[in-house]
Amino acid sequence: MGSSRRNFLMDLARKRGFHIEDELRDSVTHIVAENNSGAEVLEWLKSKKLAGVVKCQIVDISWFTECMGAGCPIRIESRHQLVHEDCPASFNPPVSSSCVPVSPYACQRRTPLRDANRIFTEAFDILAENYEFLENKGPRVAFCRASAVLKSLPFPIVTMKDLEGLPHLGQEMKYIIEEMIEDGRSSRVEEVICSERYKSFKIFTSVFGVGLKTAEKWYRMGLRTLEDVKSNTGLKFTSMQKHGLLYYEDLSSRVSRKEAEAVEHLIESIIREFVSDATVTVTGGFRRGKNVGHDVDILITCPRKGEESQILHKTMEVLKYRDMLLFYHIVESTFDDTKRPSRNVDTLDHFQKCFLTLKLQKEDGGKGKHNTWSGCGETGGRSWKAVRVDLVITPYEQYAFALLGWTGSPQFERDLRRYASHEKKMMLDNHALYDKTKNMFLKAKTEEDIFTHLGLEYLEPWERNA
Repeated sequence: MGSSRRNFLMDLARKRGFHIEDELRDSVTHIVAENNSGAEVLEWLKSKKLAGVVKCQIVDISWFTECMGAGCPIRIESRHQLVHEDCPASFNPPVSSSCVPVSPYACQRRTPLRDANRIFTEAFDILAENYEFLENKGPRVAFCRASAVLKSLPFPIVTMKDLEGLPHLGQEMKYIIEEMIEDGRSSRVEEVICSERYKSFKIFTSVFGVGLKTAEKWYRMGLRTLEDVKSNTGLKFTSMQKHGLLYYEDLSSRVSRKEAEAVEHLIESIIREFVSDATVTVTGGFRRGKNVGHDVDILITCPRKGEESQILHKTMEVLKYRDMLLFYHIVESTFDDTKRPSRNVDTLDHFQKCFLTLKLQKEDGGKGKHNTWSGCGETGGRSWKAVRVDLVITPYEQYAFALLGWTGSPQFERDLRRYASHEKKMMLDNHALYDKTKNMFLKAKTEEDIFTHLGLEYLEPWERNA
């Protein structure tokens, strides 16, 4: 085994809590070999004059791979053992972990938060993001799909053989994986990370209210940093962008689960004052089990038709009265209930929404040593943090579809809609599910109902982290 390959596997094992020794000691319990028979391993041990003192298991790399996936040592089975001539059983070739069928659709794969292949998926996500900045949709989608497949695997990829039978992994992806297995790095990913364009777009698009078109415009003007943007007197900003720049430090920082729960409690308590039976649910990554996020997405509905349309306006009035509202922008509903769901798997919905920024009071009043938050142009510390919140209002009969759509992840939702269209001749979006064969809308009160209509096994929100 080459040194780069061995170092990669050793680092992987240490990250999983395993102890790796540089030489044979009494504490060693397993010797792992790759592409060797038991006889070859014993011959190597004899050459080192160690064969007579070995008291540990000699196992194939397949055992190691499955241990990495499980995060702990697993029971050694016959297929893991490297059996030599003196043993009663003959040598059994290891079974690849990838022999388990993997669906091409993320909605048929359980994808928990724990990612056994983060080294590869992070690389693919960076390349996908770069293609998004280039507005090159095809390659972006391809890398997102490949990343989603690897995220669903319960075992880490340690050999190219582990990729056998996996969908959406083209030659380009395999080349990157092979390079990372051998060298522990990808030259292509490093080139992207170091590129001036990628770094500038990463900064620009992290500003609230700045999309790809604006980022492209700024970059073509020769701007590269936020300091360049702020010092350019010829630029005209929207109110949202002005707000994003003013509170950039806060809005670009992570929102914790505790902060998200505080926002949920605040919004729910306000809404319940005038709609006692409203349903208020945090969606997005927090519903999928994440502990941090960029903002807080909240879905709101109530049983009485039409009454939900005034919830946002009343809520903003209360927040303004309490001096907790820094910014808000309400977008009214454009939904047409006579239209079928969109054929576009990436389509946006037409719900009434409010994009706002709240003053979220800090528990220690901002007195903590590392707990001082200040916006651009402000001096001194303050007792609150600016937090981005999206409020979405949905009619009661569309709530299940909206909840499913706003929970994500984006790749999971994309594949769910593709599956509905390609496999079931149905059309799904955040508003409804339409059966083209029966020429009718299918009703659903819960997410489980939608999965049932599609003939899919129900996946819990924390299993949708594609």
